[in-house]
Amino acid sequence: MTTPMKRRVWDLLLIMTAAPHSGDVVTSALRLSHAVLADGGSVRIWACGYANMLTQDTFGDTKLPNTRDPEGHYPSPPAIVRRLTADSAGRFAWIACTACSEERGATHHIPQVRHRSPLRLAGTIDAARQTLYLGGA
Repeated sequence: MTTPMKRRVWDLLLIMTAAPHSGDVVTSALRLSHAVLADGGSVRIWACGYANMLTQDTFGDTKLPNTRDPEGHYPSPPAIVRRLTADSAGRFAWIACTACSEERGATHHIPQVRHRSPLRLAGTIDAARQTLYLGGA
C-alpha cells in the first residue's frame, strides 16, 4: 500500500492579473508578501498577463534613475523577486503563467520563477489557504 504524497499548502496565493503600470498592483502584492513573510507565513504569486514582464532576465539589478532622487538606487522587480526567494527559506515563490508569457513574448524569466500552465491554476488555488486576485477581470 502506497502512502499518498503530502501536498504543500501555502498561506497566501496572490494572483496578479493587471498590467504592472495600471495601478498599485505590484506594490500591493509585494507589501502583502513582505507582511505575510514577516509573520512567518508563506506566499506564492501567480503572474498573468503583462505582470510576466516583471521577472524577465533582461532587467538589471536596479531601476532607471529616479528624477526626484538621481543618486538613489532602487532594486528592479527581478532583483526583488530574487531577494524574496533567497531570504524566505522556501516560503516565497513566483509563478509565471506560460500561456500569458508566450503571448507577450515574455519567455526569459529569471531562474527563480516557476513556469506553470494555466491548467494548473485551479490546483494552485486549492493548495492555498487564502487566495487574493489583484487586478481587473
